[in-house]
Amino acid sequence: MTVTSILQIIWAISALGVIVLVLLHSPKGDGIGAIGGQAQLFSSTKSAENTLNRITWALTVIFLGLTVVLSAGWLGK
Repeated sequence: MTVTSILQIIWAISALGVIVLVLLHSPKGDGIGAIGGQAQLFSSTKSAENTLNRITWALTVIFLGLTVVLSAGWLGK
């Protein structure tokens, strides 16, 4: 496996992760997070929201960074 293919796999996983985490966010209600019992995983709703925000931002930065690197062709072929 080349570096480019490994980065493409990480890029795809981060894209799927961002999609799932955005759907788990609940702006005013329980949202989709209530389906899987996500609220019981954390000690409080505020803690759950903070954790979701941190993970979502981290995956977003990874996704956007890899998008720039992969599309710019800096790694070569």
